[in-house]
Parts: sequence; C-alpha cells; structure tokens
Amino acid sequence: MSDAAHDVRPTTESVNSLLAGLDDHDRETIELRLERWSDDLVAALMVLYPEHDVSALALRLVESAVAGYRQRSPELRRLDQRRLLRPDWLQQPDMFGYACYTDRFAGDLNGLRGRVGYLRDLGVSYLHLMPLLQPREGDNDGGYAVQDYRTVRPDLGDVEDLRRLASDLRGQGISLVLDLVLNHVAREHEWARRARAGESHYRDYFHVYPDRVMPDAYERTLPEVFPDFAPGNFTWDEKLRGWAWTTFNEWQWDVNWANPDVLVEYADIVLYLANLGVEVLRLDAIAFTWKRLGTSCQNQPEVHAVTQALRAVARIACPALAFKAEAIVGPRDLVQYLGQGEHAGRVSDLAYHNSLMVQVWSMVATGSTGLTKQALSALPTTPPSGTWICYVRCHDDIGWAIDDGDAASAGLDGYAHRRFLSNWYSGDHPGSWAHGLVFQHNAATGDKRISGTAASLTGLADAEARDDGDGIGQGLARLFLAHAVVAGWGGVPVVWSGDELGLPNDPDWAREPGHEDDNRWAHRERLDWAVAARRGDLDTVSGKVFQGLRHLAGVRAGLPQLHASAQTRVILETDDGVLAVVRTHPSGSMVCVYNVTTSWQTVEVRHFADVGIAHPFDALGGYPVFGGADGLASLSPYAAWWIVEAPVDVVHT
Repeated sequence: MSDAAHDVRPTTESVNSLLAGLDDHDRETIELRLERWSDDLVAALMVLYPEHDVSALALRLVESAVAGYRQRSPELRRLDQRRLLRPDWLQQPDMFGYACYTDRFAGDLNGLRGRVGYLRDLGVSYLHLMPLLQPREGDNDGGYAVQDYRTVRPDLGDVEDLRRLASDLRGQGISLVLDLVLNHVAREHEWARRARAGESHYRDYFHVYPDRVMPDAYERTLPEVFPDFAPGNFTWDEKLRGWAWTTFNEWQWDVNWANPDVLVEYADIVLYLANLGVEVLRLDAIAFTWKRLGTSCQNQPEVHAVTQALRAVARIACPALAFKAEAIVGPRDLVQYLGQGEHAGRVSDLAYHNSLMVQVWSMVATGSTGLTKQALSALPTTPPSGTWICYVRCHDDIGWAIDDGDAASAGLDGYAHRRFLSNWYSGDHPGSWAHGLVFQHNAATGDKRISGTAASLTGLADAEARDDGDGIGQGLARLFLAHAVVAGWGGVPVVWSGDELGLPNDPDWAREPGHEDDNRWAHRERLDWAVAARRGDLDTVSGKVFQGLRHLAGVRAGLPQLHASAQTRVILETDDGVLAVVRTHPSGSMVCVYNVTTSWQTVEVRHFADVGIAHPFDALGGYPVFGGADGLASLSPYAAWWIVEAPVDVVHT
C-alpha cells in the first residue's frame, strides 16, 4: 500500500473510541481484522472517491463494521472462526447447490424449514433463495425491485422466520444464499420516496437529470436490457421533476454509487443480512453499478473497487460472509469479477460461469466441441481464491453469450451460430428435440433469448408426454451429460428447482397476474410434491433424474480433484464430438471426458497416462477403463466419464 494510502487510514485514537466497551478478546479480534483488511478498504475508497475525505469515510465504514460485530450472535461468531480456519470452504468438492423461489418451492419460510430433509437427500450444501425481501407491489421483476432491504415479504414470513431458517440450514450443513440488489431500488423505496418529496440528500442517491441532454448523451452507447417492455434507460418522473436512470424498468431506479453515502448505506445492509445468518450474498446486477459517459456503463473498473470496499467491511465484522458476483457478461470480462491485478483475492468469492452454460447447450445442439474447446481454453486463469458457480440453467433466460472471436477461430460466424441456437432451442430448427420459448427477441440486434426447464430444452419432457421410450432415454442422457459437465468443472454446481425431477415447462405460466408478458415463469414452476414423493422410484422419469443428480453430488464429494482451486485445462487433441478436460490437483489428476453426440466416439487412453493416471477408473460409473490394441477407448452416446487413478483394491483385482 502506498504512503499516501497509509496517511488516510483512520487514526488509532479514532478507532480506539469505536472499540470502547469491548472486552479484551473482542477488542483484539477487531484490531487484528483491521490490521488485515483496513488497507483493502482504504485502497478501494481512494479509487472511488478521490475528491472526498477518505479518512473520514473509512472511519464511518469501520464504525459500521464494529457495530455489526457487536450485534453478531455467538453462533455466528463461531461460524466466523470456522470459516477463517477453512477459507476454502466454498471450494470444497462437497459443495452442491440448489436455487428456488421460496413460495414456489415450499409456500413460505416455515414451510421450507420442513423441506430441508429433501435438500439433504439430494446432497445440497448451498441453498440460494430467490428474492424474498420486500419488493414493490405489482410488477417487481421477480422480486428484484426491492422496496425494503430489512423486511421479508409478508406472505413468506418475517425476519425472525428467516433467522430461524438460516439456523436450521446451518445445522444441516447448508449455507443460505440471498440476493442483494446493488444497481437499483424500487421507486417506492424510502430513498426514492424522500427524493421525490424534495429532499436533496436523497435525490443525490440517484442519477437524476433535469432535461434530456445527458440522458441522450448516455443513450448513444447504452444497450437496452428489456427492449420489448422497457425500452430506453431513463424515465421522466413528475414528482422528481427529472429524468431518473432506469436501466431495467421505469420503477427500478439506478442508485448513484459515486455518492459515498450510498456505499455506507449498502455496507449497513450487508452487515444486517449477515447477522440474520446469510452466508453468501449474490450481488445482483453488479456489472451495471458504475456509470461512465461514452461506454456501455457495464464492467467499469470502479465496479471492482465497490466490491472490494464492501468485502473489506464484511471481513472486519463477519468474515463468514462470502460474495457472489451476478455478472452475466462476455467471456473476456468474466474472470475480473473473481479478482485480477490489484483486486486479486479482494472482491467476490464466487462468480457465475455463464460461458460454460452457453457452451454446454451449444455442444448438445450441434454434437460438436470445436467452439467449446476454443472458448473455454481462451478464458484467463481463475484466481486461486475464486470459485465458479456452474449451472445448466438458472431462473433467468439463456442469452447466447458467444464471443465472435472464439466463433471465428472455430470456423463459425458468431451471429449465425447464436441465431441457430435460438432457433434450435425454441424448436424452430429442423430436427430439433427442444421445446423452449423465445424471450425478448430484438429484431434490430438479432438477440433472441430462450426460456425453458432443463427437461424441456433437452427434449425429455416432450418425449415423456408422448410416452416415447427412445426419446425419454435420449432426453435423460442429454440432461445427465449437461449436469455432469457443470458438476465436473469445479466450483459450485447449482441445480435449478424442478430440474432435479425433470419437470416440464409450466403450461399455465401466463395465467398468474403479472406473469403474462414474461415467459421465464414457464421454467419457474411450483415444485410438484406428489412427483417429488416418487423421487426414489427408478421406474419413473422423475426418480431417474433425481437419483442421477444425487449420484453426481455424492461422487463429487469424494473427489479432491474437484476442489475448485485445481487447475483446469481443455485437451484440444480430441475428436470433434468429444470434450476432455484435465484437472490437476496435488492428490492426483482427473480427466473428465464427454461424448456430446448420438453416436459412439473414441478417446486416446494416452491422455490419461500423460497426466499420471496409470490405471484409469471412471468414478461416475465405478469401473476401470481400458483401451484397445489401437490405444483407443470407446464412449457410448452421451457418455460422461470422470477418470481418476483406480482405487488400490480395483488395481489388484
């Protein structure tokens, strides 16, 4: 840290006054944490607010951190110690995630407490509950238009119900994950209401312009997120007497992170949620938080300084809390959210591997791995402390984030390939088995996103409805292959609610008020507990799917090679229908091999020997793998192998 940065750290005297009343143990704890993380805090503030009194601002944030620590329960302080002793807890191979809406999964928070056993049966150790903090009434973007960060939706319960649920989950080894929307608040949020009432202090919490001069200047380089129902990025508000920045919807006001008071507000919210027992905060729309004229106002360098400042405050008060960056951005920008350069090890612990999801669907549709090999091998190295969230799909639509350069290197036209994938997964391409729905078709750009459950996108749901045995078999194979790829990549694989049972698109999605214009609700169906009750019956499709994913979670947990810090390398010298990935770990190497086609393929067994695997053993199937006289091993259609060194008892059998 520079001498100038040291000069603006809060003084010893000012910090001592904040620690008054703490016993010797607690005082030493905070002093040691300040020694470790205050430099990170000050460095971030100097980037964000060079024209402000950084020392005074740092002291305000340290004051918040100390107050948060004082309010932290003994149980959570013990969790802090446990996480500090095992800082790689999120990177462990036994991490297996599940994501759902509370009401659509179990009715309310207390109902969910009664379903924890179901999650444990699947192997879940990480539970992401979709937005449950108080949103605005009416249309609220699925809960992402937050009206009050400190109140739970009344139909789901209250704050104490949330605290009890977090404690129950923790007792079962499941970490609770909640959303924290950083880019915007609902127009009905207290800050916005007070801004509309004429309070200049709160008006400065937002980007407000008296005329169209600046909005029009920004619009020249801004994309539209929802061109169908929310075109443009600014909305006139009569009470505000100004144009408010509204990236997503007219009732979602972007907050002004260039105002340090906004940072202090959000730091307090972070600490409040952590003290309820939340272990991971998903930083929603983080890529949009910093605005700069002449750019897309996404992925600006200051975004990472914002995260670093919030993380430093959290580390001082509640180091058990982890951050997950919700940055659905292009492949080249993705790794930045896990920390590179000066931000390495100082920003989010987790980030979504959107590129992996897109490539999985591309491989399954085309039966080709050329583009995938190019795209995944071109990604920068993941920081040792950073961890991917890997997923087949999520609550959102699938946007085809394929880099034109990667496509060209693989001999494809990026625009044409994206269009092909949209048509394939909407069932509009000859030979397609998929039954997705087109979401937000932008004729001007050709962007054509897709909604749908995993079962509908793999053709499983349609085949089951037709009682087509061969179709069911192929749909199951595609679904298992897709989940095996994401579970074998490392990081934390997350299953979206209903996909573990092979549920189809909800045919009645448009009948619910407020959902009529958003077909993403087709894949956000309510969990069918009658179907879930048959999850152990392998004579049913739902039973086959559930037990298959449960098997993936169980095998993962026993493979140290799937620790997220292991280095990953794509093997380029395989046939076009085969993806092979090497994971290198001190415990030994692992080679994940996937046949993405409907025909038999081969892989050279030398690839196993090259990384030190003398006796190849498929951990997923539980059997040795042998090559023929030609040095080739045969993979059945849609096969997924996790190759490791065979156990000693197998070698000597």
